[in-house]
Amino acid sequence: MNLDTLIKNADVVLESGIARLDLGISDGVIVALVADSAGLEADETIDASGKLLLPGAIDIHFHCRAPAYPQRGDFATETRAAAAGGVTTVFEMPISKPCCATGEIFAMRKALAQRDAYVNFGLYGAPGLLDRGEIAAMVDQGAIAFKIFMTAAPKGRDDEFEGLCLPEVPDLYQALKLVAETGLVCAVHAENNQLLEWHTRQLVTAGRNDVPAHGESRPPHVEALAIATLLTLNQSIGVNLHIAHLSGAEPLAVFRRFKATGSTASAETCPHYLFFTEDDLARVGPYAKVNPPLRKAADQAALWEALIDGTVMAITTDHSPFTVEEKERARTDIWATPPGAPGVEELLLGVMHEALCGRISVNKAVDLVATNGAKRFGVYPQRGHIGIGAAADLVIYDPDDETTIRSDMLFSKARDCDKLYDGMTFKGAVNRTIVNGKTVFNDGEIVGAAGDGQFLRPDPARVSLDF
Repeated sequence: MNLDTLIKNADVVLESGIARLDLGISDGVIVALVADSAGLEADETIDASGKLLLPGAIDIHFHCRAPAYPQRGDFATETRAAAAGGVTTVFEMPISKPCCATGEIFAMRKALAQRDAYVNFGLYGAPGLLDRGEIAAMVDQGAIAFKIFMTAAPKGRDDEFEGLCLPEVPDLYQALKLVAETGLVCAVHAENNQLLEWHTRQLVTAGRNDVPAHGESRPPHVEALAIATLLTLNQSIGVNLHIAHLSGAEPLAVFRRFKATGSTASAETCPHYLFFTEDDLARVGPYAKVNPPLRKAADQAALWEALIDGTVMAITTDHSPFTVEEKERARTDIWATPPGAPGVEELLLGVMHEALCGRISVNKAVDLVATNGAKRFGVYPQRGHIGIGAAADLVIYDPDDETTIRSDMLFSKARDCDKLYDGMTFKGAVNRTIVNGKTVFNDGEIVGAAGDGQFLRPDPARVSLDF
């Protein structure tokens, strides 16, 4: 057998465990997994002795907003950042200008990403126009899933969120029913809009515009009540519901209660809720403004427990690039800056650090950042694991090295906003990222090209909760 690439002597992280194997790639697909590759020839041979070979991470909640705000980032800059972080697939949210809520807009964004992306990508659609025809058009175009906000559109950004924000429960109910017809996942930003606006009014009336006021405007019960509403509605609807960026113990407790009664919903959390708390607001100020907000150390502990016992199925970034100028507005008025922070370059590093330090196993880490997401969104077994016939989306990871985050080493256009992680040291390092059999990142350098990423279309029949 003549191969394009042969990776030798790697500790390959399979779903069944870790094994010392040689891996062969041909035409972007894994075609050999053998203990001894003698007799195999390849155009390129990579010695991965002492290294882990992981399936590439799949970031199931990602924003670059292209082509809305190129000063923040675009499909090229932010997928280069993904590649540098060992992320071989991103699922891009529908916030754009205009919002990705029609088949026509979806097709435009798809073409743009096909031209510019360095890693694989899927695209969410927004179903909130409540138009069955437009939803069907986005499904025909290959939408990976749908996304809804339970909050109102941010002031001045209505066009970015038209068809995405459904703060009224009857509209939410209709959208969930329409998405249920597609068989695809519906991810929901779960915060109760009435409570959120009430808390915000109290703070504004009191003259509060300091950084901590943002978190106080969105206490845990704002999220918990929204999750209870969603899961109650879904008892009769049965959509493939997915709770985005679950942030702490109180909303988690609500999610657990519904799961105990047989709810088929899934949930994700994000590294910023696992590694940081509201105390980090004092350290980095507006650069820590995210929705839902950072919580307390007890919330971190509850989330880790939920990841370990399987209640929460994935860790994903909610990568959200903004400019320093936009974030600095909040020094004098927290309400004046948009929420969100970058993080795609730290996803795999952070989760693998916890694995290498013993909090979770390496196999669990891979499940949380790759395999489970692939299964939930219907792109497994082609993606999300290492096996014969799977796409060669791979990361060569050095467990004996370490990585210290500095802005000058990052590839995101929002690198100077990445204050939460600045100076942190993680055990391990991404040596090489391979997308569809091609190396796109190697030893600190981007070596791939725009267009190396493939558009991923889900199979609704494979959308699963079988983790």
